[in-house]
Amino acid sequence: MKEEIVLGNVMVDCGDAAALQRFYGALLGWEQRVLYGCPAVRSSGGVVFLFAQEEDYAPPVWPEEPGRQQKQMHFDFQVESVPEAAERAASLGAVRAPAQFGGEDFVTMLDPAGHPFCLCRK
Repeated sequence: MKEEIVLGNVMVDCGDAAALQRFYGALLGWEQRVLYGCPAVRSSGGVVFLFAQEEDYAPPVWPEEPGRQQKQMHFDFQVESVPEAAERAASLGAVRAPAQFGGEDFVTMLDPAGHPFCLCRK
């Protein structure tokens, strides 16, 4: 039986992480807390949104327009072994992002289209 990889968290880039945490906490009725050093909200079922504050944040334009800021989210997947999952992702066509910030907790990869996602230790 193959080990299933499950979705861990959804990371949302923004200009004010605390404000977005309060908004989603109130909108969804989810618990507000800090996880992985980020403001976060968590559902009773364990779904987590993390909010990453970016100094140069530019909100996306919707509907999307050529040459304008696109959506700003990426997936975090929870895995038993970060190195093994990264190796498997690479074997499927992903590449390790040049900049890494997770230490042993997570690794950031780029999918074949260049979208970032993180493989996070459970």
